[in-house]
Amino acid sequence: MENITVALPTDESAPPLPENMAARLGQSLLAGDDFFRALVDALPAAIYTTDTAGRITYYNEAAAQLWGHRPEVGRSEWCGSWKLFWPDGVAMAHSECPMAIAVKERRAVRGTEAIAERPDGTRIPFIPFPTPIYDPQGEFIGALNLLVDISDRKRGEDAMQRLASIVESSDDAIVGKNLDGIITSWNKGAERVFGYLAEEIVGRSIKTLIPPEYHNEEDAIIDRIKRGQRVEHYETIRQRKHGSRIEVSLTVSPIKNAQGKIVGASKIARDISARRKSDAQIALLAREAEHRTKNVLATVQAVVRLTRADTGEEFKTAIEGRVQALANVHALFVESRWSGAGLRNLIVQELSPYTQAGQERAKIEGPDVMLEPGAAQTMAVAIHELATNAAKYGALADPKGRVEVVWSLQGGRCVIRWSELGGAAVQPPKDHGFGMRVMENMIKAHGDVRFDWKPSGLVCEITLDGATSVAR
Repeated sequence: MENITVALPTDESAPPLPENMAARLGQSLLAGDDFFRALVDALPAAIYTTDTAGRITYYNEAAAQLWGHRPEVGRSEWCGSWKLFWPDGVAMAHSECPMAIAVKERRAVRGTEAIAERPDGTRIPFIPFPTPIYDPQGEFIGALNLLVDISDRKRGEDAMQRLASIVESSDDAIVGKNLDGIITSWNKGAERVFGYLAEEIVGRSIKTLIPPEYHNEEDAIIDRIKRGQRVEHYETIRQRKHGSRIEVSLTVSPIKNAQGKIVGASKIARDISARRKSDAQIALLAREAEHRTKNVLATVQAVVRLTRADTGEEFKTAIEGRVQALANVHALFVESRWSGAGLRNLIVQELSPYTQAGQERAKIEGPDVMLEPGAAQTMAVAIHELATNAAKYGALADPKGRVEVVWSLQGGRCVIRWSELGGAAVQPPKDHGFGMRVMENMIKAHGDVRFDWKPSGLVCEITLDGATSVAR
């Protein structure tokens, strides 16, 4: 018997069986030649034959494995697949499959793809190579089909498509370059970060993006890439299309070809300008928070040191009230992002516990003024002391009494006048009370205070630095 060499395609890009080889192989299989059937059974390629009516007359083990079941020889028609689909997922009738066309039209069918579904639901993409077979006298006797499983290729295509989508949709600039530093690829993120369109920059040197004084960095990076090293999270300066500079974090990786040779580099550049700005702002806020915390603690310490009382309960009540006044003004600081507190809001806040709904017991009048934090804290404690004293001994202790708080800006200073009216007649105290000492000691760092004990009620005038007019 003559030696026979069967050359089968190893992938979909290889040519199918030569026509003469397919004809000889098909003739032998259709004739039931045991030698050829044993030969084809041993092949890894899926091969089967049909008669002139399209009924399957033979299939090898590789075909059964691809289909996932064993069709009935002599009865199953056109193809042994459980179900068939076109590449777009639309169902394909067995009578419309490439093998059916080859048998019906008696011509080889090439260049089509299909999907076979196994009984377990697994889908296998494949390329068929159906070929009509004629006997030596030229009479049509059936057809032979060779099926090439392209699952690996499809998985690779899907992976490449996913990778391409990730690269294209990334906010980071992802740039490919060769070992000469010539840009070979450019994603949308690079357009946003650097301002160049792909058609403007591909083919140009990567140093187009690098300020001259940083060119040595690129040379060092290329040297490391040639040695197969990766550069990670390298923070530096790069240059946009119109000359503005940008802070970036670079990650650069070698690109290898199929033989493992380094042929270029992939560079990811992340714009860290916002992060740097945020870091600076956080550092500033941390320093500011430290300063303000020390300031608050110093104020609380001063309040505690100046507070006196005859009993522990009186001391506790006095401390709680003064610390609460500080807490209230700090709530106003938060609203203004720590720029200070509005004088009107501060006064309304402190007097609200002493004015019932529907009663006009407090007149509050003056321009919109913002006090810087130190002056605002002082004023919060001062108004708290005045209101507490008025509620105990002054105008607010009498149902008919009332207070007026008016203020104005005079020569860069804010003058606040507290007046108590309509209460019981008052006499000047023989010595300063605890509240007066607190006010005097705290206010002297920001201005001055004057008390006038009139028979009609206390008048207190406070002059403060650190106040600014607020435009309406």
